[in-house]
Amino acid sequence: MPFNLEQFVSDCGKATADHAPTKAVREILAAAVENPQAILDELGTPTRGEVQRLFVSDELTVINVIWAPGMILMPHNHNMWAVIGVYGGREDNIFWRRCKDDPNGMIEAAGAKSIGPKEVRPLGDDVIHSVSNPTSKFTAAIHVYGGDFFAQERSEWDPESLYEYPYDIDKNMALFEKANSKSEP
Repeated sequence: MPFNLEQFVSDCGKATADHAPTKAVREILAAAVENPQAILDELGTPTRGEVQRLFVSDELTVINVIWAPGMILMPHNHNMWAVIGVYGGREDNIFWRRCKDDPNGMIEAAGAKSIGPKEVRPLGDDVIHSVSNPTSKFTAAIHVYGGDFFAQERSEWDPESLYEYPYDIDKNMALFEKANSKSEP
């Protein structure tokens, strides 16, 4: 079955009104990533790391995230639910939790999950995670968020000290360009 971006966004938009929007979007995204080639036919074959804005509103964001080979993104949160569906490559997530009794917002590792092609992972609105592409190829994933991903205030954590700071979207988008320069022949 072909993947139609306009229909996918419409379906996800309707799902945000569901009493369990994360579950509803997960089902829609799972059906989409079941056929990775159909997504590639619609969105194109990844050739560089980037975040492609497919749809953004106050209630819903749909982005196509292309992770460059070996790319790592520091711990961060979204402050909204998210559903991630991988259609090429592998996305390794480390999940973090806030350390109890730490006034600086320090975090500690709490688990991990590797997501491969045709797999979908929902994230609650309080999840903190870091992401890496452990492969030598591009990883491609559709990310659906329950709000405006680009306008939401959130946090990131320093990868060495694990202390909390305000999220810097420009710095994080620049990481994709930096990863591209490392992966060029």
